[in-house]
Amino acid sequence: MSEENITRIHLDGKEYILIGTAHVSKHSAEQVKDVIEAERPDSVCVELDEQRYKSIMDGNKWKEMDIFKVIKEKKATLLLMNLAISSFQKRMASQLGINAGQEMIQGIESAKEVGAKLVLADRNIQTTFSRIWQSVGFTGKIKLLMSIIYSIFSNESITEEELEKMKTQDMLNSMLNEFSTSFPKLKTPLIDERDQYLAQKIKEAPGEKIVAVLGAAHVPGIKEEIKKDHDLKKLSQVPPKSKAPKIVGWAIPALIVAIIVFTFISNPEAGIQQTLSLILWTGSFSALGAAIALGHPLTIVAAFIAAPIGVMHPLIAAGWIAGFVQAFIKRPSVRDFENLSKDVYSIKGFWSNKVTRILLIIVLSNLGTSLGLFIGGADVVRLFFENL
Repeated sequence: MSEENITRIHLDGKEYILIGTAHVSKHSAEQVKDVIEAERPDSVCVELDEQRYKSIMDGNKWKEMDIFKVIKEKKATLLLMNLAISSFQKRMASQLGINAGQEMIQGIESAKEVGAKLVLADRNIQTTFSRIWQSVGFTGKIKLLMSIIYSIFSNESITEEELEKMKTQDMLNSMLNEFSTSFPKLKTPLIDERDQYLAQKIKEAPGEKIVAVLGAAHVPGIKEEIKKDHDLKKLSQVPPKSKAPKIVGWAIPALIVAIIVFTFISNPEAGIQQTLSLILWTGSFSALGAAIALGHPLTIVAAFIAAPIGVMHPLIAAGWIAGFVQAFIKRPSVRDFENLSKDVYSIKGFWSNKVTRILLIIVLSNLGTSLGLFIGGADVVRLFFENL
């Protein structure tokens, strides 16, 4: 049995066998099978959390999704990002003729075959996303989204040689590598904290011999972190949401309304001009976002009407209203949910599937409203100073 990509650690009477894998490598999946069969460990740890484990084991989970619930709980952006990352993984795996995450599936199957305890060792992916989101500023969030979108829709093919190089990177990290150099803080929640979490879960796995199936990027960190004790509860905490966006979300509309009211008192004609400018800019850009996402004509109208209202009342977002209208008019069928995993593989699929189209309408309409508020707000201020 080849010892390539295998790290053995003896600690406190236990043997830990770490297999460093590439998440879309056929060789990695074969090696996982060989190692588990040869070693017959007491436990097998896989780099999955409960959510991703269920996703792998239950291919029909999309059928049970309630799109109205997703919109209501404001999870459209998170779901779109998860689908986008899934798209990136599937594109690479398809190019190489294998299933994404095949080595994790192999670890699960082999653990069952040898009677080993299966341990889901990774931190919840939503917790990781939340901690990443909090570690970057507003411009960082925009760049992060752009980086992910570029990685997903890039048509560049990946050679076997480049794939082998990816064994030094985690799947998420491989997508965000260039971004990580611009924002070093990203490395902490993406790699360092997960190294600590994975190390502790591996250390707590039952038995004297434990095999861990990991993205190779985590192996060096885990080798060091497994010697220490880590607080899983602390590492699993979702950081409290900053109050700043909420304060800004209410302060900007309040300021704009105050400016318009003041202008109305001194010059009603200019006040009407300001009001129309704000309505047209926010409504038009929100409607444009819905149109780019190929929304139904009534959805585009709803986005236009909802945007100015949403600007004045931040708890009402144009994207959610437009998403509800689209979901009501073009309710996704069972087939749309069944085809999700296949459709997210391409740009055309993202736009043609009724589920992802609703998500795109929500995100793009909200982005359009924000852009319209920026331009329309600037025009309101311009008219205010012109009429002083």
